[in-house]
Amino acid sequence: MHAEFQHAVDDVHTAGVPGVWAELRVDGQVWRAAAGEATPDMRHRVGSVTKTFTAAAVLLLAEQRRIRLDDPISRHLRLVPADREITVRSLLNMTSGLADYRFLAFPSLLNGSPQSLADNQFRHFYPTELIKLGVEAPAVEPGTYSNTGYLLLGRLLEKVTGTKAERFITRHVIERAGLRNTMFPTGTHIEGPHPKMYEALSGLLDPPRDYSVYDMSWVGVSASLISTLEDLNLFYAGLLDGKIVSRESLAQMKETGPVTAFDGSRVEYGLGLHRHDDDLRGHDGSVWGAGTWSFSSEDGKRQLSFAVNLQRWTGDPIDDALTVLRKLLPQAR
Repeated sequence: MHAEFQHAVDDVHTAGVPGVWAELRVDGQVWRAAAGEATPDMRHRVGSVTKTFTAAAVLLLAEQRRIRLDDPISRHLRLVPADREITVRSLLNMTSGLADYRFLAFPSLLNGSPQSLADNQFRHFYPTELIKLGVEAPAVEPGTYSNTGYLLLGRLLEKVTGTKAERFITRHVIERAGLRNTMFPTGTHIEGPHPKMYEALSGLLDPPRDYSVYDMSWVGVSASLISTLEDLNLFYAGLLDGKIVSRESLAQMKETGPVTAFDGSRVEYGLGLHRHDDDLRGHDGSVWGAGTWSFSSEDGKRQLSFAVNLQRWTGDPIDDALTVLRKLLPQAR
């Protein structure tokens, strides 16, 4: 299995990704592989994988009866008008109809220019200003992927607990899962071994530009976590084994509906969890220069996480090689 695994990782690198690394777990056996500018134990920005952590924290509040998932968010926060009839659940499962703020915070992207990436590299955004952009934008079709909702969930955590959302998630989700290398950023740099992170922006940046140093306040508790592949595999195994939220909460997280992702693809999305194939649950993530994919079988016996340090490339070879790598998880026995 290890030779096949390493070969699949090598092929992603050969296809054009500067660095790729992966960890596969099957019934207690662990295989690690890396190619190019990477080692298997590197820390990385894991993007929207963060959403599963944030969703778990919200479910814990519901278990404590401090909120209800079907509460209107306006009952707790004044950031959304009451007539929008947006519930906590609809924020979790992307059915709120709230627009994403990305193109409003990075306006040059609408004109085919990468200038906003450079302009915002060291800019600190406050969650409320990003939420305001999304709330005031025209509503979108329910089932449209949006970071705005998860920033609202972060504010909900703070309003109900009186604690910063990042601190609450760290204490009640990350520490509960026993993760040692998972953290929210406290500055623009990543501490410890990590790769450069190259953003191609669909050919607008040629050659791709390194954005491993970046102020991640532009995504906050929706997509800013730093982690390792080992930690992500342990997290999803623990979550699906009922060690982080209750079995009842987990069942609700697994209830999915169709959601349109940023790239136009359709995914089956629950409360912070994707469904991939028939029995795989997890999440993927993408921020400037950093991509992550982390899924587990529902029985918790198999996990695969991999990371790449190039995003928004052009051309099929990389996509084809990543498809082969993803297929190793459902095939692993």
